Amino acid sequence: MIKTRFAPSPTGYLHVGGLRTALYCYLFARKNKGKYILRIEDTDQERYVEGAEENLIKTLEWVGLHHDEGPFRQSERTEIYKEHAQKLIDSGHAYRCFCSKERLDEMRKVQMERKQATMYDRKCVDLPESEVKAKMEAGESFVIRQKMPYELIKFKDLVRGNVQFDGKTVDDSVLMKSDGFPTYHLANVVDDHLMEITHVIRGEEWLPSTPKHIALYNAFGWEIPEFAHLPLLLNPDKTKLSKRQGDVAVEDYIKKGYSKEAITNFVAFLGWNPGGGEEKEIFTLKELEEAFSLEKVHKAGAVFNIEKLDWFNWRWEKEKFQQETENMTPEQKAEKLLEKCEQYLQDDQKKDKEKLLKAVLTVEEKILKDPKDTAANIDFYFNLPNYDKELLTHEKMKVDFNQALLSLEKVQEDLQKLEDWTEESLKQTLLETVQTLGVKNGQVLWPLRSALTGVQFSPGVFESAWILGKEETLKRIETAINKLK
Repeated sequence: MIKTRFAPSPTGYLHVGGLRTALYCYLFARKNKGKYILRIEDTDQERYVEGAEENLIKTLEWVGLHHDEGPFRQSERTEIYKEHAQKLIDSGHAYRCFCSKERLDEMRKVQMERKQATMYDRKCVDLPESEVKAKMEAGESFVIRQKMPYELIKFKDLVRGNVQFDGKTVDDSVLMKSDGFPTYHLANVVDDHLMEITHVIRGEEWLPSTPKHIALYNAFGWEIPEFAHLPLLLNPDKTKLSKRQGDVAVEDYIKKGYSKEAITNFVAFLGWNPGGGEEKEIFTLKELEEAFSLEKVHKAGAVFNIEKLDWFNWRWEKEKFQQETENMTPEQKAEKLLEKCEQYLQDDQKKDKEKLLKAVLTVEEKILKDPKDTAANIDFYFNLPNYDKELLTHEKMKVDFNQALLSLEKVQEDLQKLEDWTEESLKQTLLETVQTLGVKNGQVLWPLRSALTGVQFSPGVFESAWILGKEETLKRIETAINKLK
């Protein structure tokens, strides 16, 4: 059976990159009818943050990534790691190191000055057993280091293809710290084996550690799992995504109001797409389970583009709103839109409820994209902006000042006679005005729309006139005519 695991450290909030790893682990397991395990790697006591584990689990559950087993905590399994570390010592694949911090710092300093790779120099690798015993009895502090085999280590990564490392260039990493806690290198290998993990899916930053882990599997005589190293997440300027350059915690985006569907959809596409000419981008979690494959994960870094997240959020809001309001009347639909944006409206915009409900329907897509801008987007219905008369003209439509004045005076005359002030009758009357003048639609409708809204981009002229009402429409046309005279 396929088994994957997501193994975060409780050192803060869930990073976007962490969510992507969790999502890919989850999707791969579901696609292959396997199991997805959650493991908390809390062995680094210095970096442990109170409440971080609860936040991680809460965020994963909110997104919909429900684990099949766990959460397992490494801090509760220290005896298991000690036992396995001793096995490595007994078999000659690990050794106790008594070097002080001062000695190690000096060693690295010299190596850097000589422009050498900073690696442990194996001073303690062949200490006689009697000396090791004496140091331990004297209470000297020690760590347990892996003894890397000096051989070529090859493996096939499911994302990156064939990879190889020379064991001589890989450091003898610490496996057990002096406080009795294991490092990531030992704990993750032991746990992955005991928990029967078949596929280790993790970030590219762990690729250089993989030869250490493979050497440990070989030392224990265990079957090596498949590895898949995911591409780095990058800022738009192609630098590595980091907190210094913006929000990277999933919780930041939840607080900003992004939906879980948008976040999941966006994160899924950070380094993967369905391929095969598939243009579909909006996927439910269930659809992602069916479409996902590690073969379609890219090698190149994935750019984190906030505009794309905004787009996903708008598309999902639109999708959900359409489903929710499918069988509603326009009035009911307007009330639903108002619920989303009312807190951002100005007091004077709330006085005329009838006009307000009509107005929000004309900016539905903008409300679904960002309700915070609604007040500005509908303000022209309540307050005519102080616009320049140049707005009433349009060179491409052949509307100069004279044409604008001629059109608006005729529109004013025809609308004064109109009794049935509906969108349909307004459309019929204004198109008749166009025919009477013998001009093109835009030569009448452009100056009229500009006169009614005072802005360059606005809803259609027929609905704008209907929402404003007869009295306000005629008043605004008069204002425009006076500007042109």
